[in-house]
Amino acid sequence: MNSINRRQFFTRVSAATVGAVALSKFGYSASGYWGNQIRTEDFVETEITHGKIRGIRSEGVNIFKGIPYAGRVSGDRRFRRPAPPEPWTGVRDALQLGSPAIQEIRGSGGQTPAEDCLFLNVWTPANDNKKRPVMFYNHGGGFVVGSGGAPGQDGANLARNFDVVVVQTNHRLGLLGFLYLDEIAGSDYAGSGNMGLLDITAGLKWVHENIAQFGGDPNNVMIFGESGGGAKTSCLYAMPEAAPYFNKASIESGPGVRMTDREIASEATEKLLKDLNIDRKNWRKLLEIPATDLLAAQAKFTFVAPSLSKNNRTLGFGPVVDGVVLPHHPFDPTAPEISRNKPLLTGWNEDEYTFFAWERRDTESFKLDFAGLQTRLEPQYGDDAKKIIEVYRKSRPNASAPDIFVAISSITMMGLGSINIAEKKVKQNGAPVYLYNFGYKSEMKIPGTEYAMGTPHAMDISFKFNNEVPPKEGEQPRMSFGGNRPERFEASLHFAELWTTFARTGKPAAKGVPEWPAYNLTDRPTMRIDSTCEVINNRFNDEVEMWRSIGRL
Repeated sequence: MNSINRRQFFTRVSAATVGAVALSKFGYSASGYWGNQIRTEDFVETEITHGKIRGIRSEGVNIFKGIPYAGRVSGDRRFRRPAPPEPWTGVRDALQLGSPAIQEIRGSGGQTPAEDCLFLNVWTPANDNKKRPVMFYNHGGGFVVGSGGAPGQDGANLARNFDVVVVQTNHRLGLLGFLYLDEIAGSDYAGSGNMGLLDITAGLKWVHENIAQFGGDPNNVMIFGESGGGAKTSCLYAMPEAAPYFNKASIESGPGVRMTDREIASEATEKLLKDLNIDRKNWRKLLEIPATDLLAAQAKFTFVAPSLSKNNRTLGFGPVVDGVVLPHHPFDPTAPEISRNKPLLTGWNEDEYTFFAWERRDTESFKLDFAGLQTRLEPQYGDDAKKIIEVYRKSRPNASAPDIFVAISSITMMGLGSINIAEKKVKQNGAPVYLYNFGYKSEMKIPGTEYAMGTPHAMDISFKFNNEVPPKEGEQPRMSFGGNRPERFEASLHFAELWTTFARTGKPAAKGVPEWPAYNLTDRPTMRIDSTCEVINNRFNDEVEMWRSIGRL
């Protein structure tokens, strides 16, 4: 497998590779075309608030793609709330994915990006009157790439196998979704630093108004997301405008404890204006610049928003704690009061770092000895590096230096934030929170090494969408980021059933899986998800207490 960059990864791994190119079994390609396989009897129609739409029924699932959930966000609507959706006459085809947000084409899942990108996709067992739980997914890709139509997160298997309705949106990304103009542009641009989140909220409102037509229950909606989608979900969990439209949430390998402060967001705006040679008082020139030129300007900023780089003042584009749309940091200093009574799942993958090693073509980390490990950690941890290694060597006596480097990097990337969120939710004394680790091990090797990927960042996507499934008779085994061992099918089944049961009831459960206790500050139970699942109390206790003692948690 060739190494690729982060933008390509979220297309090819989070979308296609991790998803095992599973769309072929549903009779359509990743680009959303069914070609000659469509028959008239396969079409299914329904009426929503702005007109009638036509989708397709495939193997027991009704699929609708490219439904507009809000209106124009280009021209005079750039950096503003979208125009209302325009009604149509006749029957509108919902057979192809809508355009994803402006981004590099290679990050868009093969679709052509466009500024007007507010489309969503729905998978449902039937357009009937049954009140199924609704699973509303926020795609990954940080805040700058990705789409709601990536194949690895295709919702057909969840809908078919677990009787749920799955919804995914495209929404504005990068500076078009998160450029903070509130201090210079006036009331029409209030909330400009959170337009990407407000787009998602518009999608949730659309669900509330329309999902009954798809056999879904508007009063039983779960929001969830991985990586950047987890951070988006963290924000929605704290947003007054989103609060009426969902009932529970899951934050996966993307703990959004803090977001961007106004001061840093303003600094990013000033830098952009300077880079484009636009005077502050002439900010309206931003409305005239082609979106592709804005994308080029965005490339000068960090890919990762400041909120996801702890103690890092580098400038990027992501949600802004503006005091109104996002009144405060999602989980700092406390869990959001507005979601006190909404159950929460949160957790991370055991070997998050191996994905980033693959992405960055990092082979040196897997040649480290323990002296080299300390040298590697000292720039980040200073005098604490020695203590960190000692604690990890004691808790993992058989681990190699690369093993410990992966463990340290993985928990600091996604684990400590997930624990932080769980602890703060418990202290709120409201609805329960459930903590997990995903631990199924892929045998695939990091290119240029003999080190197995294990459970890398983003591998959970295809598992929780139940897209790790045995090939049908006559089909070739599909390429999978999860490797080739058949045990992955059982792990995927567990993951998907835990999540769909949580969506249905607010408590995760699955056949053949131990009862999953809510997290508490005494036993600290964590569900380890694998082909055989187990509840582990006080997992990583000595390590976590060490991180706490040096102020990292």
